[in-house]
Amino acid sequence: MEKIDRLIRQRKWASGQLLKYNSKVFKVIQELEQATFRAGALAKKTKELIAIGISVVNNCESCMQWHIGEAVKDGATEREVLEAVEVAFEMGIGPAVVNGRFALEVMDELFKNGGKDKE
Repeated sequence: MEKIDRLIRQRKWASGQLLKYNSKVFKVIQELEQATFRAGALAKKTKELIAIGISVVNNCESCMQWHIGEAVKDGATEREVLEAVEVAFEMGIGPAVVNGRFALEVMDELFKNGGKDKE
């Protein structure tokens, strides 16, 4: 809990500082966040679950803490949050598998030439 509490304090402090400085950019970011997470074709809870998965893949702990909390406020169950995290597992692994295709192409080129690079 200490790490989570620190993230919350840090976010509140930084937001307060940006508001104190009257940051126009931060204000636009806040407006964008409100517009993004407003219910539309997708329910707010669904959008929060998507954000959880993206947060896991991007390794943003503060984002995970925020969006999990928001999803729970919006009625997400523990199982729904877990499944959002599990989707992130696959989305994190998937690109590595796709990128591995290039490694296979390199191996194919090198080993079909008797182990020697083309000059």
